[in-house]
Amino acid sequence: MSAHHWWYTHHALEDVGFTEKLRRGCAPALASAPAASSQPIALGTSRGSQKGLKTFSGRVEVDKDVEQDLQRSLQAVLRELRAQDPALKSNRGMWRWSLHKKVERDPRKSPVLVHILLRELEKAESEDVRHVIIPLLHTLMYVLTKATGITEELYQRTYAFCMRLLTLPAPYCTVALDCAIKLKTEIAVPGTLYQRLVIAEQNLKNELYPYQERVFLFVDPELVPPSVCSALLLEIQAAQTQQTPEACMRHVVSHALQAALGGACGADALQRKLQASPRRALERYFHAVVAAVEQMASEPSPSRERHLERLEEVYCSLLGLTEAARGRCGGDALPGQPPSIPLPSPYITFHLWTDEEQLWKELVLFLRPRSQMRLSADLEALDLQGLLPDQELARVSMLSTDSGIERDLPSGAEELPAPSSPEMEHAGLQRKGGMKKRVWPLDILMPSNWDGPPGLHRRTGRPTGDGELLPGVSRLHTARVLVLGDDRMLGRLAQAYHSLRKRETQTFCLTPRLSLQLYYIPVLTPEKPASPRHVELGELAAFLGRADPWYESTVNTLCPAIQKLAEMPPSLDTSQTVDPFILDVITYYVRMGTQPIYFQMYTVKIFFSDLSQDSAEDIFLTELKVKIQDSKLPKDGFSPRRKGTAEGPGAELSLCYQKALLSHRTREVTISLRATGLVLKALPASDTEDHMCLNVSVTEVVKSSNLAGRSFSTVTNTFRTASIQIQSQDQRLLTLWLDKDNRRTFRDVVRFEVAPCPEPCSGAQKSKALWLSSHHQQEMERTKAKPKPLLMPINTFSGIVQ
Repeated sequence: MSAHHWWYTHHALEDVGFTEKLRRGCAPALASAPAASSQPIALGTSRGSQKGLKTFSGRVEVDKDVEQDLQRSLQAVLRELRAQDPALKSNRGMWRWSLHKKVERDPRKSPVLVHILLRELEKAESEDVRHVIIPLLHTLMYVLTKATGITEELYQRTYAFCMRLLTLPAPYCTVALDCAIKLKTEIAVPGTLYQRLVIAEQNLKNELYPYQERVFLFVDPELVPPSVCSALLLEIQAAQTQQTPEACMRHVVSHALQAALGGACGADALQRKLQASPRRALERYFHAVVAAVEQMASEPSPSRERHLERLEEVYCSLLGLTEAARGRCGGDALPGQPPSIPLPSPYITFHLWTDEEQLWKELVLFLRPRSQMRLSADLEALDLQGLLPDQELARVSMLSTDSGIERDLPSGAEELPAPSSPEMEHAGLQRKGGMKKRVWPLDILMPSNWDGPPGLHRRTGRPTGDGELLPGVSRLHTARVLVLGDDRMLGRLAQAYHSLRKRETQTFCLTPRLSLQLYYIPVLTPEKPASPRHVELGELAAFLGRADPWYESTVNTLCPAIQKLAEMPPSLDTSQTVDPFILDVITYYVRMGTQPIYFQMYTVKIFFSDLSQDSAEDIFLTELKVKIQDSKLPKDGFSPRRKGTAEGPGAELSLCYQKALLSHRTREVTISLRATGLVLKALPASDTEDHMCLNVSVTEVVKSSNLAGRSFSTVTNTFRTASIQIQSQDQRLLTLWLDKDNRRTFRDVVRFEVAPCPEPCSGAQKSKALWLSSHHQQEMERTKAKPKPLLMPINTFSGIVQ
């Protein structure tokens, strides 16, 4: 494996003719420079002078103005987390972005910001101010991923802090564990996080790190104005035109060398050489650097010193012995700051959601090129079988040597064991030498949630999307599906997610090779933002903001910014470099938003007044609203009006539901009442309520009698339930709206049933159940566990913060 990894390195060095020269004369010249780990804790590494940064005897002294400026920006971020100051609401989300931009424009400020962030984290730990820990930790990790002048001691302090957080409850320990695993590799092999991120996001082809990621941005043109769609598309295209594969490879090589060699790397000369290198030579240097980093990172005990030696060889081969030695000795000290190495935004594809199967089609197209090459024999059999309900399980043929004649039995076969022996009991349960059924594991026949079990859980220790569900098939692809819109768009996403999961139980094409991550950015209509309709369509975004304060501060603030971008006239001048605020926040969200919040999906079965019309089934995520129609059933309708029922507003309804109790015991309740409407909400009204049950609000009609006669008034009753059945008892029909979407309306309804949406069952299990006898089926039904509910994850920064 080692020889295979280092083929790229030696091939690159031999092509430029420096292999022998490196062994003889490069090491002495490079040994004269100090290592990156010998720099002061809070100081950067640079060879030039700049305003705010001064150089004395090889050490960089930080001007107090620089530190105070970064401290003020960070305190502004903390203020918007600690207090709901109205003066800060107009700039919410801008403070974090401006803080990162300051160190991006001047990379030598990165060590200063890291030192300030560590100081604030340790202060929050000592004062037990937990709500700022995760935002500060995400900010710190984002800086460490892009920076190159960070000392080893700062990395060690950050790693030690994350290890101390493991004693805290979730989600603090979950986020800290993810950061600690990344930091452990980064300490031994500097530049690993940056290199892996760019390779995966930009789909740079190489054999040593074959992971690929893509961001799919979905917008419903019927819910989002065309001006918003055009503005987002132009901003994405403007940023990605400058991110060519050659530019990304130059960034990877330059960042890896500067992160390993520190201030001894001639950054200016390196940039000039990479800019002048042709495509073929650039690819050789790129593969050499990737091989050096990935081989060292994959070792059980990576050595920082050996990693430094290998990258020194690449550095000398790239610049030449003379130029490399002169830059290491400080002979090429140029005034001004070293060139900044940008972190390219991920590859984003923009989609107008117009087709019901569009999500499935895009994911299949994303997988197709590599999936055809990496398909194992087991997965080929699964895909060909399809696991349809009317097909049998995959079988393995075995040659039978049993002729059926007693005299053909081998010697000793007539000596049977005792009837009560275990061998005899086992022999009665098997058939010798015949067809054997291949038994697939339960998690293959019925895939569990793609992102792990319910709760604040995420697979850590490997890159996002890694892991094997079948032997020989790795999950090398990560699809980050980002939807923009309101609650109606999320309802459509829930439909597509359910359809995709149901399809997977039959074809099993995406699950073993793809990690699916879901993200949501609210975009509401700009008209009257304080109107009740505006608030109603943003309920799930409000819930995410209450559960995760960093999501509220970073993502929920994008809605007005997107609307302002849509109102601005498009700029056709591409020569000017403009900082894309919206794209930067989207990039930050999809990179750092790794903790999902799981939402229960509900299925509704609808029965209509027309007996010839089949019943319908659908899915909803946030809300189901019921209204009473003015029209009535004919006298010979499905459910005639009961005698003695007083006329009045609304309709007579029969409700049968299972009451949600804290003990999780089932208690069935059946009531009849007259109501004018119902609302079934899947989201809780407060943070203390459980978001895994339905909150039902019934507008009940109350009849009262007085001297003036009978009168009717309404009162709203609420209760919580896991499932409910509602039927109209008189001639009134019902109208149902799902997820506040007028396009998902069902009229002339007489009865409907709502229950948690179960995990789709695979065709293999259905066909296997048909083979069982009725006795065995009844026994299985009595003993089988409750069906697992289908949960849809939406990624946030921390999950639910208690």
